[in-house]
Amino acid sequence: FHKISFLSSSDCINSTAPNSFCHKKFFQLCGLSSKTPKEVRDVFQIIDEDNSGYIEESELKFFLQRFVPGARTLSEAETKKFISAADDNSDGRIGADGQYLISDVMLE
Repeated sequence: FHKISFLSSSDCINSTAPNSFCHKKFFQLCGLSSKTPKEVRDVFQIIDEDNSGYIEESELKFFLQRFVPGARTLSEAETKKFISAADDNSDGRIGADGQYLISDVMLE
């Protein structure tokens, strides 16, 4: 569990119904797009649990739990939609070079 105040808010992580997670709404509520590059990089590194430089589906599925204990896992459909929104080269994962896409592309 990692404490990052803007991602630990219950306003950001309040969805319990399966397939109800909306990555765009999540990032709008958390204000990630207004964070510094270092803050975005910190979030990327927390989600990239194996330090591979990529966020894979298996890591993204559990990302809410890394910030709020007891949060639900994302469904396969939610995870795939989230990955595809920030996957800049269609390899099925978010690379470190795409970490800023997490905050920029999600709000488009």
